[in-house]
Amino acid sequence: MNLKTNKILVILIFLIGLNANAQKVSGIYKIDNLLNRLKNKDTTYVVNFWATWCKPCIKELPAFDSLKQKDLAYVKIILVSLDFKEDIEKKVNPFLQKNKIKCEVVLLDEVNGNDYINKISNEWTGAIPATYFKNKKKEIFAEQSVTLKDLELNLEELKKK
Repeated sequence: MNLKTNKILVILIFLIGLNANAQKVSGIYKIDNLLNRLKNKDTTYVVNFWATWCKPCIKELPAFDSLKQKDLAYVKIILVSLDFKEDIEKKVNPFLQKNKIKCEVVLLDEVNGNDYINKISNEWTGAIPATYFKNKKKEIFAEQSVTLKDLELNLEELKKK
């Protein structure tokens, strides 16, 4: 092999490696399955509802990745995409890879919002972005964009009795 061929192979191997580490939707859930995931009493959950077509949602996603980088052992962050199941490969996964999203992402496969909105919170009108905080003591629901500071303040609030 010549030097040019070696360089091309190295670049291809690098690109394949980048793609292997890229985030993808890890599961497709119905609302009851998602709620079952949130039952561990020893875990604090931060669950964000978002979509690739929602500009305020996209703007706040880096805050969740920043929180994840703090590596708080007791916190589980789940980003719940409300995109259509048919859009996973064409829209959602490419979006996650392009934006290097680090948090776990699942897709909620529910067509009728009335079937799941009140199961999350009676406060939720259905607007996104929306974030649900839960531990064994408390639940907090925020139907608004959040910053890293907002996330940290809500986590502190959950710790209070």
